[in-house]
Order: sequence, then structure tokens, then C-alpha cells
Amino acid sequence: MIEVEKHDAVWTLRLNRPDKANSLTRDMLLAVEKAAEEAERSEIAGFVLTGTGNVFSAGADLEEARAGLATDGIWERVSGRIARLPCLTLAALNGTLAGGAFGMALACDIRIAVPSAKFFYPVMKLGFLPQPSDPARMSALIGPARSKMILMASQKIDAETALSWGLVDRVVAREALADTVAELTEAACAAPAEIRKGIKQMIPG
Repeated sequence: MIEVEKHDAVWTLRLNRPDKANSLTRDMLLAVEKAAEEAERSEIAGFVLTGTGNVFSAGADLEEARAGLATDGIWERVSGRIARLPCLTLAALNGTLAGGAFGMALACDIRIAVPSAKFFYPVMKLGFLPQPSDPARMSALIGPARSKMILMASQKIDAETALSWGLVDRVVAREALADTVAELTEAACAAPAEIRKGIKQMIPG
């Protein structure tokens, strides 16, 4: 359910559970964590998260969420691992981003999305706290008031709103998603590993 495609210095992790809207199980999250650990050791240039179908991820698998996954520390470990990667990290959002899956996308350096994508994180409605680092990362991108619109008022926003707020960096046609990823990772692939790491360390956040 997690596919890892390794093309030279760019690795793409694909959530492949389209029949369940790419909802995440604990085993899937562990697979993402393991792949990120391997990517750090391999000194790759780009690490890309994307999904199969029309939804990036609906968040936690409902059955596992009821059994405790919704509050499991694995979410924070995964987003922290992605955030610490010394390479360029991108979330290529092939569709809607919801719930706990926000953590992985917020941890990336760049987020691009297709026009049909929607964004919502309904923790207030569900009676859960968000992952510990998510509100700060979200607020750094879109400010505290807009973060409260999503996290406290449970507002669902569309791709154009997400772009205007700064939650995503580009909105591109679905057929242009792969080419956009290639364009954005080109310079990182051409640079030495120490330059990638050095520039990333110099940028706050």
C-alpha cells in the first residue's frame, strides 16, 4: 500500500490504497517512516509524497482510528522524520488532503496540488487534538487566524484558496504533476549533498 519509486536521486513514495481513499494504517505509516530513514542514509536529492487516484489521503483508516491510531505517536514520528530530511521534500497532492495526513504534507518543503484538491483537518469535530507539530507548521505557512479556520472552525478549503493562503505553493493540472516535480527537483539533483543540506539548514522552518 506504500510504493517507493527510486529514480536516480529522487524517490517517490506513493500511497496506493485508492479503494479506501488512501487512508493510512499504522503499517503504512511505519513504511513511510522506514523509507524516510533509508532516504536520509542514501543522501538523495528529492523525496516526494504522492498518492494513487483522486485523493491524496483521507487521513487515518477509520477502523484503526477507532482502535487508537488517531492518537498514536507514529504520526508525529513520521512528520518529524520527513521534516528532518536534508534533501528537498515535496508533497505532490494528487487530490484531497484530510486529517492526520496533513502532518506529512506540512512537514514537506514544498506542496503542489491539483485543482480539484480540498483541504480539511476536522479534529475539533472528531474530538481529537491535532498532531503536536502541525498547528505550528500550519501557522508558519498561513498565519494563526487561518490555521484556526481549519483546525477550530473545521473549514474545508479548495485548492485556489489554499494557494492564496500559502498552504500550497502551486496548483497544476493533474497531467502536469509529474513534470512539475521534475522541474522543482532539477536544481537539487545537480547540487552536491552538502550544498542541499547547507541551504536547507539556513532556511528557518
